[in-house]
Amino acid sequence: MKPSKPLILVIALVLMAGTAGALTWLRSHQTLGKPGIQFTPIPGSVMGRIDLPEQVAGFTSTNVPEPEIVVNYLPKDTSYSGRLYTATNGLQINGTAILMGADRTSIHKPDYCLPGQGWTINKKTAVAIPVAGPHPYSLPVAQWNISNVYQTPDGQKQAVSGIYVFWFVADGQQTTDNYLRMWWMARDLICTGVLQRWAYISYFALCPPGEEEATFEQMKALIARSMPEFQPAPAHH
Repeated sequence: MKPSKPLILVIALVLMAGTAGALTWLRSHQTLGKPGIQFTPIPGSVMGRIDLPEQVAGFTSTNVPEPEIVVNYLPKDTSYSGRLYTATNGLQINGTAILMGADRTSIHKPDYCLPGQGWTINKKTAVAIPVAGPHPYSLPVAQWNISNVYQTPDGQKQAVSGIYVFWFVADGQQTTDNYLRMWWMARDLICTGVLQRWAYISYFALCPPGEEEATFEQMKALIARSMPEFQPAPAHH
């Protein structure tokens, strides 16, 4: 049974803001889980390299340096990877992966981050993206239609739309629900002593208003082709 959001929040708050003794005990007894994405550790560090694929059929790509928010604001044991993919018709899609280390605050709720950057969330949709391979499956993702208004150099206001697609993944676990992710993380830490290493995977593209559906179709193609290169397929029994 899926826990209620108030229960998840209470447990998460206890974990994040409990007594000093409880936190000390948890830290001294916890084991850091394995990432749910392909990851090359840096010797002597919990950080490492996440290789978003450079070569994806139908797209060219360039590496994106760590943005200021990662360098200056996220915990120092956060691992980050970003690539800008360009389709043959010129559409640009930014793909990012953020992986937490021992500090669970590396990952923030999208509901806060996007409005904080001036975006309005207009529509939230749960989508399953077909992924081909020896064992085809569907990848559950969150698709959000968002919008913003920018001021052009000549002082005019211009509306722009965006498509934001994301999910959270850990070792053997995946969800698009941040509350459920927090619940699983708290449950695993309390019951097993394992702090699961959650990664936050996202793809983002700008588009003119009215072009959201066509833009998402291209994003689906990129995700279906790129994701198997860095995230293992779910186990088949």
